[in-house]
Amino acid sequence: MLETIAVVGAGNVGATLAQRIAEAELSRTVALIDIAEGIPQGKALDMLEAGPVYGYDTNIIGSNDYNVAKDADIFVVTAGMPRKPGMSRDDLLDVNAKIMHSVCDNIKRVAPNSKIIVVSNPLDVMCHAALEASGFPHERVFGMAGVLDTARFRTFIAEALDVSVEQVNAFVLGGHGDTMVPLVRYTTIAGIPLADLMPADKIEAIVDRARKGGAEIVGYLKNGSAFYAPSASVVEMIESIVKDKKKILPCAVYLTGQYGVNNLYVGVPVKLGKNGIEEIVEIKLTDAERQQLQISVDDVSSNVAKLSGAVPA
Repeated sequence: MLETIAVVGAGNVGATLAQRIAEAELSRTVALIDIAEGIPQGKALDMLEAGPVYGYDTNIIGSNDYNVAKDADIFVVTAGMPRKPGMSRDDLLDVNAKIMHSVCDNIKRVAPNSKIIVVSNPLDVMCHAALEASGFPHERVFGMAGVLDTARFRTFIAEALDVSVEQVNAFVLGGHGDTMVPLVRYTTIAGIPLADLMPADKIEAIVDRARKGGAEIVGYLKNGSAFYAPSASVVEMIESIVKDKKKILPCAVYLTGQYGVNNLYVGVPVKLGKNGIEEIVEIKLTDAERQQLQISVDDVSSNVAKLSGAVPA
């Protein structure tokens, strides 16, 4: 168990995440931080009062001041403008990059040895903003998206085959968005290759739905975006770090030559342990998979190129 885990942003994702961390007792204290007066305080108190019912003793603090998270072990950044119908994740770049810089300036002030998990969109680009603003080693700055994208992919497969989601194993590569690359070749159900159980056209339809999974939810909600699955995905990452499980999970990480990519955050499988990103797992790709990954890489790279004009000098 860690001493303190901080969540920045008390909206739907941040508040749900804080609740999940408290329930799992992954840290003695959860600090919920937001610029909105009263919102983090009120939500934190509400969560605290759920403790006797759920049986957790986690201390939950809501504040507008980062000092409550002094020397926190992990900061999860959910702060930013959420998507609305018709918006892509990339439409959020300018405003959320400025928010990310402000957040990370505070993080490095109060907890210079912490790890930063980025959830804000556009996620891969926000990882770059966080790395730049914090000045932390890139092993301590990484993003959540791949776990969420994989969960969506697994859900749709389980639904189509009428099997337990627990027996569906899969993962995705690439950026968090419409160009991500679900690796069908590595997808199995109780060890059986997906291609043996489902025709190619149905698989492709599921791949397309997984890529657009976030937009599907935004379309239903009208004013907001997903928060239950994203918060659950972050908890799986945090648990692997806190308990040093060394799980292999797809995360947005800074590549330095792996997969032929340099100096760019891209989603790939990594080993997550107590030190953060402990190993980048490089798998062999077919020519077609590598081409799909390159499309995703180019998409992320083009948005990173816009970043310099979106953040303070």
